[in-house]
Amino acid sequence: MQFDTILRDATMPDGRKGQDVAIAAGRIAAIEPRIEAEARQVIGARGYLLSPPFVDCHFHMDATLSLGLPRLNLSGTLLEGIALWGELKPQLTHEAVAERALRYCDLAVSQGLLAVRSHVDICDDRLLAVEALLEVKKRVKPYLDLQLVAFPQDGYFRSPSAAENLERALDLGVDVVGGIPHFERTMAEGAASVRALCEIAARRGLMVDLHCDESDDPLSRHVETLACEAHRLCLGGRATGSHLTSMHSMDNYYVSKLLPLIAESGICAIANPLINLTLQGRHDTYPRRRGMTRVAEMRALGVPVALGQDCVMDPWYGLGGADMLDVAHMAVHGAPMTSREAIRWTFDAVTEIPARILGLDGYGLAIGNNADMVLLQAADPIEAVRLRATRLLVIRRGEIIARTPPRETELSLTGRPSSLDPASYAPGLSQ
Repeated sequence: MQFDTILRDATMPDGRKGQDVAIAAGRIAAIEPRIEAEARQVIGARGYLLSPPFVDCHFHMDATLSLGLPRLNLSGTLLEGIALWGELKPQLTHEAVAERALRYCDLAVSQGLLAVRSHVDICDDRLLAVEALLEVKKRVKPYLDLQLVAFPQDGYFRSPSAAENLERALDLGVDVVGGIPHFERTMAEGAASVRALCEIAARRGLMVDLHCDESDDPLSRHVETLACEAHRLCLGGRATGSHLTSMHSMDNYYVSKLLPLIAESGICAIANPLINLTLQGRHDTYPRRRGMTRVAEMRALGVPVALGQDCVMDPWYGLGGADMLDVAHMAVHGAPMTSREAIRWTFDAVTEIPARILGLDGYGLAIGNNADMVLLQAADPIEAVRLRATRLLVIRRGEIIARTPPRETELSLTGRPSSLDPASYAPGLSQ
């Protein structure tokens, strides 16, 4: 049998070394220590790590790359960012939103990021950003899976036309129901918005992903309502709570009640370390709160927890670069969680776990799945996180769509090696 492509001598995320991966008709046809067959293309992996593509389960593509428009966020706070976005919205054009989104998708592909869940603001009655991103979704489909969330940025009840606009956006083809209960006028209206949005998702058979409790307020407890409604409506893993930062300020007694409710409901959780660490705790002097939700505690109860990027060069965050290994690396420090097991988990939290949250079909390095993969200049997943490893090859449906030369430094040291491959420093420790 002749395959389209064979990658030889790859290391798999589960630790298997010296594996060959055969690709035929855009799918993975075989994974074995040595595939004795011909192929139109043979690629030497040189023992480097072969990974499934990175997945960003929380992003705002309608705002990305808009840093400085119409002005900079001088306070660095969440609320000034929301105010800035409100100033920018009337100035948006379909062409500008689509152009920035397409530029971002190019950047994402270069980093091996081939699936993104993006929230898109529906509080503009024109639904301009919705229509622009639906167009982008079609244009990037050959190389990137884009899932859109109907997001009432100004509040489902607080914004006069948000309820109608959300239904319109879903009718146009937006995939997921979104919300922001902590931005409603009262705690009661926030809870009511959670109930209403979950009922819409249940009625339409859709997923729901709510910005929940993105606050330092320990009394912001909308994830409790989300867990309750997901349980009542049997949404389970179709429901996701994003951010959940108020949990870092809650007292431990209340959290001891809340976490089992979350686990019982079956909902998923998404932390966004780059943004949570920079936007939260802004009113603190010292000691200053970190801002991230209780990742380790939710993991211990079996709650599916993933890591998202949230923002890149927009009113809320002036940094970022579509690098999900940067997100994982920051999570290690921000949580903090520095055990070998926890660092290894952060790799799954930007690959396998968010892929399940998004419901991606044919994802993963297994026979019969889509031949979507990334060759990383690293010896194993922990080293990939440590180094934020170079993406040597990005492959989509069996075709190479991005290449980056290996990172290598030439040294001039007497009696020492003349070149340095950062991946050669992986310690001989077990996974």
